[in-house]
Amino acid sequence: MNFSEKQAAFNDYMLDIYNEADLREKGLSLDVFEKGFIGFQNMKRQQNTSQERSILTVIDFTKSSREKRLWIIDLDSKKVLFNTLVAHGRNTGEDRALKFSNQPNSYMSSLGFYLTDATYFGKHGLSLRLSGMDGNYNSNAMARAIVMHGADYATASFVKQYGRLGRSLGCPAVPQEVSKEIIMAIKDKTVMYIHGNDSNYTSDYLNPTEAVEAYAQNALTESGIATL
Repeated sequence: MNFSEKQAAFNDYMLDIYNEADLREKGLSLDVFEKGFIGFQNMKRQQNTSQERSILTVIDFTKSSREKRLWIIDLDSKKVLFNTLVAHGRNTGEDRALKFSNQPNSYMSSLGFYLTDATYFGKHGLSLRLSGMDGNYNSNAMARAIVMHGADYATASFVKQYGRLGRSLGCPAVPQEVSKEIIMAIKDKTVMYIHGNDSNYTSDYLNPTEAVEAYAQNALTESGIATL
């Protein structure tokens, strides 16, 4: 296979997942999904992601907090496991996320790719540590205690009362009633991509050429073919 054939196979596979999972109907644009999918392939290539599960979490912070802007996708089964509300940081914006930061005590959300880590019990109950993988954009996530947790301000009833979600100190907070299920589904080295409106954001994980090659090599390995 030449590169154009690999790229066609990659695009077909990506579109198959997008369509089978009804992601357009569930509000996730193809452009944002493609970014997350490319990053997933590149992170998987580095062999630091879960080898047992192909779970991709996408958060689109260009959307209103009133919308369900978090999707957890099982890429193997081509199904959306969860599609729900998610809060952004207090200083990132009101209804919409406008500003992002990697700085301690900024109380802002951070963009980019993450690996989920271990769970722990904190002031919000069961919570999930997140390891920022994108250099200047989210590398301080652990030090800032940016984690996924449940919150009573990340609910439809809060939106109904206040016209928007409540806000966190920078954590992607989800509705309390589904937080445990979400955390257990994505813990331990699965990929999370937080998308935003920052035109300056760049990532080594968004290299499409490397993603295509990684996908092609993985497909060959799974089929038992060693070389092209």
